[in-house]
Amino acid sequence: MQEYDVALKLLLQGSATLIMRELTGTAVAKWLDVELPKVQNLRLDLLGETVDGGLVHVELQSSNDAAMPLRMAEYCLGVFRLFGRFPRQVVLYVGEPQLRMENALRGPNVSFWYRLIDIRTLDGDRLLESDAVGDNVIAILARLRDHEGAVRKIVERIAGLAAAERETALAQLVILAGLRHLSRTVEQERRKMPIDIDIREHEVLGPMFKEAEQKGRQEGLQKGLQKGLLEGLQVGELTVLRRQTEKRFGALPSWAAEKLATLSASELEDLSERVLDAKSLDELLR
Repeated sequence: MQEYDVALKLLLQGSATLIMRELTGTAVAKWLDVELPKVQNLRLDLLGETVDGGLVHVELQSSNDAAMPLRMAEYCLGVFRLFGRFPRQVVLYVGEPQLRMENALRGPNVSFWYRLIDIRTLDGDRLLESDAVGDNVIAILARLRDHEGAVRKIVERIAGLAAAERETALAQLVILAGLRHLSRTVEQERRKMPIDIDIREHEVLGPMFKEAEQKGRQEGLQKGLQKGLLEGLQVGELTVLRRQTEKRFGALPSWAAEKLATLSASELEDLSERVLDAKSLDELLR
């Protein structure tokens, strides 16, 4: 789940100020890149110093971990050991399965707890109204009345950004969409906009994509890309196939682009093998 963590960290450390205030009740003045000392060499997801001089620790979790309370207690003590202050702690759960983790450790003379928030309990429509694109992108994981409409609104907002910022925001949206099975919806809306992206060229996200893509080839190209990378995210694979197809046969007509977007996993795998041998676009796709 590293790709989700990276995308969310970049968003939360960037322009997603509304959701950070929702999570912590305050504003972060600066982020601290901290690797805690001691035997376990713990690394926190996000540790920030607030405008009032306090510390906030946000941990991102996409699966249920029965040991989460113990981990958070260890993080808490590690931060105190390093800074002499206890942080305000939040675990933000972004996974698809129902949240089943505890948020406390209790025992004789021991009582420790932290905030545990399922992101689906947050108001995604409110995040969509934020002026910060980071909040807009994270809204895809929250509670929404209309998921497809939300994707459309987010992509429209991203289309109006400067080129560099637009590339990063769209890459982050593509990644997070995989957590909610909205990858195809994102791709369909992206095609309607005068924007494009090649995740491979992204400074931060590109290396992870290439590594997962290579793993996918070793395990079976489509299975690896869909399940080893971004839990079924088909946007990257479709991008690869589109580039291969366009390189062989030129710009794709609308019917061909639509056909690629509707292919099943097995059909994509078959197409990836046939694209180098097909003599025409009609032979390949019809």
